[in-house]
Amino acid sequence: MSDLYLLLPGLILGIVEGLTEFLPVSSTGHLILAGQLLDFNDDKGKVFEIVIQFAAILAVVWEYRVRLFHVAASLAKETASKRLAINLIVAFLPSATLGFFFLKQIKAYLFNPTVVASAFIIGGLLIIWAERREHTVKAQTIDDITWQDALKVGCAQALAMIPGTSRSGATIIGGLFFGLSRLAAAEFSFFLAVPTMFAATAYDVYKHRALFSLSDLPLFAGGSAVSFVSAFLAVRGLIRFISNHDFTAFAWYRIAFGLFVIGSAQMDWVNWSDH
Repeated sequence: MSDLYLLLPGLILGIVEGLTEFLPVSSTGHLILAGQLLDFNDDKGKVFEIVIQFAAILAVVWEYRVRLFHVAASLAKETASKRLAINLIVAFLPSATLGFFFLKQIKAYLFNPTVVASAFIIGGLLIIWAERREHTVKAQTIDDITWQDALKVGCAQALAMIPGTSRSGATIIGGLFFGLSRLAAAEFSFFLAVPTMFAATAYDVYKHRALFSLSDLPLFAGGSAVSFVSAFLAVRGLIRFISNHDFTAFAWYRIAFGLFVIGSAQMDWVNWSDH
């Protein structure tokens, strides 16, 4: 296919990635569906996903650039900056360890419609439970998070290696269960995405380095641009949304999407194992 022919599907996938990466709805499940519908799920499509995921990370870095720069500049002298850095390292380790030892097995055995649909539905039910239970807040902001809280959130993030779970969903809802406020859970999820997704992207780039080509630059640039913008809007929109709402709407969406996964797999519309 020519780059011109792929440009529109690339732009659509970039928007899908940006909008879903930081919302508790699983970007992987949506990219599988979009890739199948757009017939853009070959090796080039998989490499393209790596690029637009990196662009989505940059949106978080840009949105929180002042805080991230301050943490880096004051790491040696401010307790809050040192605490946040330690918390991010602690929270990053569970998924990094699990991925290092079991990533191949996870991709080989868990990318199937039953697992994807179950993860969507169970995740939705957990969100409803988290929102309806009595929520005792121990950490109102990310500065109140202890390393023990960070470790728990990191263990929740490790569960997101199950396709359909959602990295942001696991960390945000895990944070709610562990006593974080909605704002603290969401912002810590965003910050934790930076080292987690940088590491995952670096690994994927190395693994698929032979598939990158300069001829794909216009496609990658267009997809990255819309991924960055849509991710930036999604992050800002989520922060505004949770100031007046809970996460229940995302729960019902996940349940509906899980049922769609089951139906589309039964009808052979989408190959949920093709990722």
